[in-house]
Amino acid sequence: MKCVAESKPNGEHKTLFVFGDSLFDPGNNQYLNGSSVEGGSISWPYGETYFNHSTGRLSDGRLVPDFIAQIAMLPILPPYLQPIAHRFTYGANFASAGAGVLVQTHPGTINLPAQLSYFKAVVKSLRQKLGDVKAKKVVKKAVYLFSIGGNDYFSFSSQYPNASQSERIKYVEIVIANLTSVLKDLYGLGERKIAFQNAGPLGCLPAMKAMNPQLGGKCAKEPSALARLHNRALANALKKLESKLPGFKYSIFDYYNALLDKVNNAPKYGGRNGKEPFKVCSDPGAYVWFDGGHTTEAANRQLAELIWSGEPNVTGPYNVNQLFEQA
Repeated sequence: MKCVAESKPNGEHKTLFVFGDSLFDPGNNQYLNGSSVEGGSISWPYGETYFNHSTGRLSDGRLVPDFIAQIAMLPILPPYLQPIAHRFTYGANFASAGAGVLVQTHPGTINLPAQLSYFKAVVKSLRQKLGDVKAKKVVKKAVYLFSIGGNDYFSFSSQYPNASQSERIKYVEIVIANLTSVLKDLYGLGERKIAFQNAGPLGCLPAMKAMNPQLGGKCAKEPSALARLHNRALANALKKLESKLPGFKYSIFDYYNALLDKVNNAPKYGGRNGKEPFKVCSDPGAYVWFDGGHTTEAANRQLAELIWSGEPNVTGPYNVNQLFEQA
């Protein structure tokens, strides 16, 4: 796997824009005034495996978007808010730990509408540097990678633990409607290729199990039920957008079942679940989880490979490699 961008013979290269939450955040939150959402992710041992220092990523090393970038022969995308000279022709990563689709989910993080506003600033910058024609081409050919929604459902399930099924469905509809609005705005700016990592088995995170000791190590039902509702609604929403928006193509990675399979059958993937509470791993690569809600670099590599080249029953109707190859 290569870390340095390689140009094609005609000088072109792929472009990747990343939106999302802590699963995709490369460290944006450390540049926010007063943000405490990432907590220890700017401290050791976060980052120990690959970067040899903490970067703000909630893992021992690289995240899924880092691997996707490297497979695509792009440089690892730095946090959008990092005060450096950015090469936006490679893309940008706007993800923020704690972020939700809805503005009211974890105020103080970079929610999805705010991430959209950052992307608009990137488009403006590209137009100024490249001109309208070249900038439009970059935006159109790029792949837009998302992991968002989990925090909205954690928030809802904690506030309304006894919500009725109709109340759950109504909340999911609100989340999907707001998400769809952002996707339509992106389409209006020139986006054509969307890749989603859907909501994971939220009730099976180690932190959720620890918060519900009465379950005896079993998954909490409510958060996972919300995630399943969301995933069905997301699939329907993207299919509708494809039918209405000319040139719109999408990919959905079934993160829910892929991660659940790793949790339930960790030895099959060369690892262990790591159920010891608050124990720093001497070999993180042998485990699925690095902390209470975030996977290890080793697990992230496997997940990224599924997003990149997974079969249609895992990542479809296109995988990310196929999206990049689309005109």
